[in-house]
Amino acid sequence: MVHLTTASGSFHARVLAARLGADGILTELRGDAAGPYPLHHEVEVLVPVDDLDVARELLLVDDIEAPTDRLARPSARRAWVLVAVLVLLSFAALLSHAGGFLSR
Repeated sequence: MVHLTTASGSFHARVLAARLGADGILTELRGDAAGPYPLHHEVEVLVPVDDLDVARELLLVDDIEAPTDRLARPSARRAWVLVAVLVLLSFAALLSHAGGFLSR
Protein backbone atom coordinates (compact mmCIF):
# COMPACT_ATOMS: atom_id res chain seq x y z
CA MET A 1 0.00 0.00 0.00
CA VAL A 2 1.22 3.49 -0.88
CA HIS A 3 0.25 6.97 0.26
CA LEU A 4 -2.49 8.59 -1.84
CA THR A 5 -3.48 11.59 0.26
CA THR A 6 -3.89 12.85 3.80
CA ALA A 7 -7.43 13.59 4.94
CA SER A 8 -8.32 16.12 7.61
CA GLY A 9 -10.26 13.87 9.94
CA SER A 10 -11.76 10.41 10.11
CA PHE A 11 -15.02 11.43 8.42
CA HIS A 12 -13.27 12.85 5.37
CA ALA A 13 -10.96 9.82 5.21
CA ARG A 14 -13.93 7.44 5.29
CA VAL A 15 -15.69 9.41 2.55
CA LEU A 16 -12.59 9.13 0.37
CA ALA A 17 -12.31 5.41 1.14
CA ALA A 18 -15.96 4.88 0.22
CA ARG A 19 -15.55 6.86 -3.01
CA LEU A 20 -12.55 4.82 -4.05
CA GLY A 21 -14.19 1.59 -2.91
CA ALA A 22 -17.16 2.35 -5.18
CA ASP A 23 -14.73 2.00 -8.08
CA GLY A 24 -13.19 -1.19 -6.72
CA ILE A 25 -10.08 0.36 -5.19
CA LEU A 26 -9.12 -1.03 -1.80
CA THR A 27 -7.99 1.48 0.81
CA GLU A 28 -6.23 1.46 4.14
CA LEU A 29 -6.57 4.31 6.62
CA ARG A 30 -3.75 5.16 9.01
CA GLY A 31 -4.04 7.62 11.81
CA ASP A 32 -6.95 8.51 14.04
CA ALA A 33 -9.65 7.01 11.79
CA ALA A 34 -11.10 4.59 14.31
CA GLY A 35 -13.09 7.03 16.44
CA PRO A 36 -16.84 7.55 16.02
CA TYR A 37 -16.53 11.34 15.88
CA PRO A 38 -15.27 13.31 12.86
CA LEU A 39 -12.30 14.80 14.67
CA HIS A 40 -9.83 16.90 12.73
CA HIS A 41 -6.81 14.66 12.98
CA GLU A 42 -4.79 13.81 9.93
CA VAL A 43 -5.54 10.40 8.47
CA GLU A 44 -3.45 8.88 5.70
CA VAL A 45 -5.32 7.21 2.85
CA LEU A 46 -3.33 4.37 1.31
CA VAL A 47 -4.09 2.39 -1.86
CA PRO A 48 -2.39 -0.52 -3.65
CA VAL A 49 0.52 0.66 -5.79
CA ASP A 50 -1.18 -0.71 -8.93
CA ASP A 51 -4.26 1.49 -8.30
CA LEU A 52 -2.42 4.69 -7.39
CA ASP A 53 -2.78 6.42 -10.78
CA VAL A 54 -6.47 5.53 -11.13
CA ALA A 55 -7.17 6.68 -7.56
CA ARG A 56 -5.45 10.02 -8.22
CA GLU A 57 -7.51 10.51 -11.37
CA LEU A 58 -10.77 9.74 -9.56
CA LEU A 59 -10.01 12.24 -6.81
CA LEU A 60 -8.90 14.84 -9.35
CA VAL A 61 -12.13 14.47 -11.33
CA ASP A 62 -14.13 14.77 -8.11
CA ASP A 63 -12.23 17.94 -7.16
CA ILE A 64 -12.87 19.46 -10.58
CA GLU A 65 -16.58 18.60 -10.62
CA ALA A 66 -17.30 19.57 -7.01
CA PRO A 67 -17.37 23.38 -7.51
CA THR A 68 -19.82 23.08 -10.42
CA ASP A 69 -22.04 20.79 -8.33
CA ARG A 70 -22.14 23.42 -5.56
CA LEU A 71 -23.09 26.11 -8.09
CA ALA A 72 -25.88 23.96 -9.49
CA ARG A 73 -27.65 23.60 -6.14
CA PRO A 74 -28.25 26.50 -3.81
CA SER A 75 -26.65 26.18 -0.41
CA ALA A 76 -28.81 26.07 2.70
CA ARG A 77 -27.46 29.47 3.74
CA ARG A 78 -28.40 31.08 0.42
CA ALA A 79 -31.86 29.51 0.66
CA TRP A 80 -32.37 30.97 4.15
CA VAL A 81 -31.19 34.39 3.01
CA LEU A 82 -33.64 34.27 0.12
CA VAL A 83 -36.48 33.29 2.46
CA ALA A 84 -35.57 36.12 4.85
CA VAL A 85 -35.51 38.67 2.04
CA LEU A 86 -38.89 37.50 0.74
CA VAL A 87 -40.41 37.65 4.24
CA LEU A 88 -39.07 41.18 4.77
CA LEU A 89 -40.37 42.34 1.39
CA SER A 90 -43.77 40.82 2.11
CA PHE A 91 -43.85 42.47 5.53
CA ALA A 92 -42.87 45.85 4.02
CA ALA A 93 -45.59 45.54 1.38
CA LEU A 94 -48.14 44.63 4.06
CA LEU A 95 -47.17 47.63 6.20
CA SER A 96 -47.31 49.90 3.18
CA HIS A 97 -50.76 48.62 2.26
CA ALA A 98 -51.99 48.85 5.88
CA GLY A 99 -50.65 52.40 6.20
CA GLY A 100 -52.55 53.48 3.12
CA PHE A 101 -55.70 51.77 4.41
CA LEU A 102 -55.48 53.44 7.84
CA SER A 103 -55.00 56.92 6.39
CA ARG A 104 -58.36 56.82 4.56
